Amino acid sequence: MPRKKVDVITLGCSKNLVDSERLMSMFAESGFDAVHEPKKVRGDIAVVNTCGFIGDAKEESVNMILELIQAKNEGHIKSLYVMGCLSQRYLDELKDEMPEVDGWYGKFDWPELVTMLSSKHPATSAYDRVITTPRHHAYIKIAEGCNRFCSFCAIPLITGRFKSRPVEDIIEEVKTLVSRGVKEFNIIAQDLSAYGSDLYGHQELARLIDEMASVDGVQWIRLHYAYPAQFPMELLDVMAKHHNVCKYLDIALQHISDKVLSNMRRHINGEETRRLLDEIRKRVPGIHIRTTLMVGFPGEGEKEFCELKEFVKEQRFERMGAFAYCEEEDTYGALNFTDDIPEDEKQRRLSQLMDIQAGIAQEINEAKIGSTVRVIIDREEDQYFVGRTQWDSPEVDPEVLIKKDKPLKKGEFYDVKVVDTQFYDLIAELV
Repeated sequence: MPRKKVDVITLGCSKNLVDSERLMSMFAESGFDAVHEPKKVRGDIAVVNTCGFIGDAKEESVNMILELIQAKNEGHIKSLYVMGCLSQRYLDELKDEMPEVDGWYGKFDWPELVTMLSSKHPATSAYDRVITTPRHHAYIKIAEGCNRFCSFCAIPLITGRFKSRPVEDIIEEVKTLVSRGVKEFNIIAQDLSAYGSDLYGHQELARLIDEMASVDGVQWIRLHYAYPAQFPMELLDVMAKHHNVCKYLDIALQHISDKVLSNMRRHINGEETRRLLDEIRKRVPGIHIRTTLMVGFPGEGEKEFCELKEFVKEQRFERMGAFAYCEEEDTYGALNFTDDIPEDEKQRRLSQLMDIQAGIAQEINEAKIGSTVRVIIDREEDQYFVGRTQWDSPEVDPEVLIKKDKPLKKGEFYDVKVVDTQFYDLIAELV
């Protein structure tokens, strides 16, 4: 009999992508053909993995569900299932408003979908996955949930308390992926800094990365979503020690004003933030820091915003994103503060902040002209091979455009010389 086809659509962050990859592996084990992000949804079954983090993400998820309902009504798909953060948080409301959906699953109970459709429990391990990224890189999710309860964030309301995976389990997954050709590992969690505190009674991120870096075949490890308060300082020694731990750290700081940080419940103040950044740069020479900042949170007046702008000029972050505060229901901020900064003012501040960063990023790129950097090749385009340095995470960071002087292989490393810049990207030629 022909295998039933399943189309899987993933919205939101890379943590959701890992869940979708595990779901696809379970479907494959159970006799289904699973396809990720098809150009046209035409399978027997469609599954959408939703995001419920902020307003825009929720709107995107709802619109995608509505599109798939229409596809079902027109006979292009036979059944539709929804999983992920949006349905975890708004299950009852969504069920009432979208009765055409055949089944709803949350952030953690989605394996039951495969069991229900196949009438058996797939015999896969907890980390078996169908890699949907280019085969040379993968995301490793080391924990779920968050204990921080920042006043603007709904993540703990969706995912629950912080829960680490055992070191041994993660290392086994890494070894399995190396055997399948993965060379680059992007480590993800909502709060890397807290890793191990629930399982072992103390932070164990440094030990995990040290062991991971010692696995044969692991060529790059990159760290995403560290939390500044209670940052595990011993991690810096591990980063400096291992050549295959990228000199890159994604650490969301959100603000620098003591008043705003207190309102945000970030458990750190401006002086402590600066000391942490100084220590990171001192102990890991050449590190590129990626951060995220927020404008327009309650309590941010012109004085606090000017402080934030000066902070960005002072720190000269190599990678920086920013967004305007969007009130999320049931969070501490929504319950205790008035969102009284007009939206147009939030957008004005956001534009000003990103304009400052654009100039800094350009200067940092121009300083790389003439230097030789190591890149991994992601793809080939008409005029260039496209790669990334250790300082560039997939999807979110700049790329290196390498002139087509010689054929290069996807997934291989090369030394290239930077000869020019193009907006945020670098132009290079093979050494």
